[in-house]
Amino acid sequence: MLKTSVTALLEQMTLEEKIAQLMQITPNFLTDNKADLTGPMEWMGLTEESVSNVGSVLSAVGAKDVIELQKKYMAGNRLGIPLLFMADIIHGYRTIFPVTLAIACSWDMKLAEQSAAIAAKESAVTGIHVTFAPMVDLVRDPRWGRVMESTGEDPYLNSEFARAFVRGFQGHDLSRDSDRIAACVKHFAAYGASEGGRDYNTVNMSERQLRESYLPAYKAALDEGCEMVMTAFNVVDGVPATGNKWLMRKLLREEWGFDGMLISDWGAVHEMIPHGAAEGGEQAAQKAIQAGVDMEMMSSCYINNLKELVESGKLDEALIDESVLRVLRLKEKLGLFENPYRGADEQREKEIILCDEHRQAAREIAAKSSVLLKNEQMLPLHPGQRIALIGPFAQSGDILGPWSIWGSREEAVQLFEGLSEKTAPARISVAQGCDIETGTDEQLAEAVQAAQSAEVIVLALGERSEMSGEAGSRADIRLPQVQLDLIARLKQLDKPIAVVLFNGRPLDLHGVIDPADAVLEAWYPGTEGGSAIADLLFGDVNPSGRLAMSFPHSVGQIPVYYNNYNTGRPLTPENADQRYVSKYLDIPNAPLLPFGYGLSYTSFTYSPALLSSDILQAGEKLNVTVDVTNSGERAGEELVQLYVRDIVGEVVRPLKELKAFEKVSLKPGETKSVTFTIQEEQLRYYHSDLSYDSDAGDFQVFVGPNSRDVETLAFRLVK
Repeated sequence: MLKTSVTALLEQMTLEEKIAQLMQITPNFLTDNKADLTGPMEWMGLTEESVSNVGSVLSAVGAKDVIELQKKYMAGNRLGIPLLFMADIIHGYRTIFPVTLAIACSWDMKLAEQSAAIAAKESAVTGIHVTFAPMVDLVRDPRWGRVMESTGEDPYLNSEFARAFVRGFQGHDLSRDSDRIAACVKHFAAYGASEGGRDYNTVNMSERQLRESYLPAYKAALDEGCEMVMTAFNVVDGVPATGNKWLMRKLLREEWGFDGMLISDWGAVHEMIPHGAAEGGEQAAQKAIQAGVDMEMMSSCYINNLKELVESGKLDEALIDESVLRVLRLKEKLGLFENPYRGADEQREKEIILCDEHRQAAREIAAKSSVLLKNEQMLPLHPGQRIALIGPFAQSGDILGPWSIWGSREEAVQLFEGLSEKTAPARISVAQGCDIETGTDEQLAEAVQAAQSAEVIVLALGERSEMSGEAGSRADIRLPQVQLDLIARLKQLDKPIAVVLFNGRPLDLHGVIDPADAVLEAWYPGTEGGSAIADLLFGDVNPSGRLAMSFPHSVGQIPVYYNNYNTGRPLTPENADQRYVSKYLDIPNAPLLPFGYGLSYTSFTYSPALLSSDILQAGEKLNVTVDVTNSGERAGEELVQLYVRDIVGEVVRPLKELKAFEKVSLKPGETKSVTFTIQEEQLRYYHSDLSYDSDAGDFQVFVGPNSRDVETLAFRLVK
């Protein structure tokens, strides 16, 4: 085989230098004085020599610091191999966009791609080469804090967003476009299915379910060219993902053909020990490298054990060479051997970060990501109305959400500021009402006084950022009681109430949705959140977001999701009064708000849908056409959704599966025709023997504005 520059470089490396390339550490190991390094070096079992050859640094940002760090490192590296700088850039670097679950509610791939491209540009100019995004874990349990980082409960929608985010981060040519960064899809695999919605917990499912629901989005990201994969903290079929040879070698490497870089999550190699899958660091290192994990993040099993494993004959050095080559190839692809500083530029950093263009994009995306959940003819507001703005988020900068590490709450547009752009501040009475989880009689009295002098009440409620995100699991997903009490007290004033929610997960909305006249789900909207929400509340922007995840009626339903299976005793309208059917005695089976749901300030009517034929021949196409009319008085966007059900399968099939969607913009009175195409390939699924094929037979097709409110038609697949 013809030697490339990196293969020639590999041959010059000592075993110790190779192993060090497979480690990622935080920048303090390289920047602190030697005396200060004693603590962390001793804890990690590192030496100054190993630190001088380490392959990557995590979370070093800022062009000046990164350039200095790279210079210092390369001056001490025998072969002049540059560092890879990686960081968690999840929904923005300094210009913070809405959390990922919110962006998913836009159902807009162009906006998702734009948000990632801007995040990449701001990151690259500070010296970052790789982001640990997108996270494409399918999630059906809103108790899990990291649901805010996902794109929801549907494999098809998740896959489309996975592709969009990868395109945005990486562009078309990483080697030439220094305003782009490499993407790392995570967490491989099925991290979003952790039992009980508890972070880092066990995952247990069949391989068929894994392939059908949880793997498609990872595969979509890789098909789009994603450069890296991160392992998950959880077990897959009883084996920790980081040491799972079947998952990483057989599926990821052999079956899918991925030859990019695979990195562990923080400390995940070492965590095989408390998992009970490794006796100690040596066995953990051996299992991870044999599974194909190329780089160990923030634990030192590799650097402390791989050499001895090779020298004792327990490990083939070729496995280490294979991983080192992947690390070097990524550095080569990023152009770091020619320019170790790549896009880092102090002057451009000042010009680009948080520029007006980026803030405007963040404002647009935040507005498109918000979902109007209820509106009893209260919204939009009018500039002349006297408004009482009440709640812990009325003047809070805590609207960026988790994983906004380099964002600034001080730079975020608060809701009061946003409303003040639309109406005279003197018309707005502001009161906190309570804190997030506690309150005083004085705060409540102040809120009542502010509301009494107003015509309408805007209540800004929600979760602190720390109540969701990593390690932010919650068993009770209602708003804290003090906020529910605030709503109940203000309801007694008999004035219109619009609730604006700031949160990172679908909530149990009891105590919120009934007393409110309007509810706007704003999620954590990011840097321009206050302005975007004001645009929506005053009707300058018509709400168009639709839920990418169901809102449960109660936590007792969880997991609750639209694409569930039927049972042998399904609940139907006809048997609802019977006992021995699959139902709860005290709550409905259905979620409070279904997948795909969202309201507008206008109304849309659908014509009866038409099928081009009631027979679909394999190799041919079937068209589904519906006319959508804006029957209201405002211009707006409607999200037309298409679902399919396979009536009889070799294994049971979901009651509905999203297969296509299209957003249409309509002026008042305007009608547009929407046509979807169904092909046999879209009807394939994993059978009990894991073969991937469709079954001839009867199907239903559903068209409508969400997964619940649909028209049903039928066709037959003939093969």
